[in-house]
Amino acid sequence: MGIQEPITLLRRFFSGLAEHTFQVRLGVVDPPMIEYVGTLLLRFIRADQPRLPSPPMGRPRLDLDRLLMAAEPRGGAARRELHRQIGDFALYWTGLFPESLRRRHAPSDLDWYHSYCLLGKRAYLIASEIEAPDDAAPGALLERLGQHFEMCAYGLREIRRAWETPEPGSGPSAFLIS
Repeated sequence: MGIQEPITLLRRFFSGLAEHTFQVRLGVVDPPMIEYVGTLLLRFIRADQPRLPSPPMGRPRLDLDRLLMAAEPRGGAARRELHRQIGDFALYWTGLFPESLRRRHAPSDLDWYHSYCLLGKRAYLIASEIEAPDDAAPGALLERLGQHFEMCAYGLREIRRAWETPEPGSGPSAFLIS
């Protein structure tokens, strides 16, 4: 079995799970946004895909702030791509593993979740305003991701819940769409 086959199966699994979660469970019918979320899951588990630098323990929000500042002097597609990646990073972690972020903050920092959401929203909205020559994620889609960031994070938490405790008859094969 080649590497492409497992990736194809994972893509189908994540796409089906995202579609089921957003459309059936949450009542959200936005196929491009749902496809983006499914692809986001695949991108973050693939070892050959670029990632943001891992933040040091206790300072992830600060590092996202620094990345936002580092993106400002950049222009065009490079700036857009960095803002999109920051939005993706914030969405992935606030959606799937918020407890991991909570452990990285001081107990007195009660607003960590809200801070990550604001950073992710801001990054997507900035990216949505920058034109890109080969637009894999159209500006309108990035704008919707920014506007509906918390709902997308909630959808990702529901996706995690579905793969951790599947409903009877809804094992992984139930989400493999053809």
